[in-house]
Amino acid sequence: MTALKIKLKPLSNRVLAQRTEAGEQVKGGIILPDSAKQKQETARVVAVGPGKVEKDGKLTPMPVKEGDLILLDKYAGQEVTLDDENYIIARADDIIAIIEE
Repeated sequence: MTALKIKLKPLSNRVLAQRTEAGEQVKGGIILPDSAKQKQETARVVAVGPGKVEKDGKLTPMPVKEGDLILLDKYAGQEVTLDDENYIIARADDIIAIIEE
């Protein structure tokens, strides 16, 4: 993923993420196998929304930040293409885990 100015800012408790390539090695030597890429996908967070506003008006902060490597639920999110790059917009609730690097 190249460092570029993203023209899409997620709203509420949504994240914009870009899928990682199959077999990508993360810092720390963990190699993510192809099987981890099949619909239960890893992605790199590109942008995050401000969080969810609860009924009492309080803002619940996002559990992830830009740059985090995440594992998404199987059928989570909406696919989008921006500047010939593929991204996914998903709710924070669809994030299964943050992969520590």
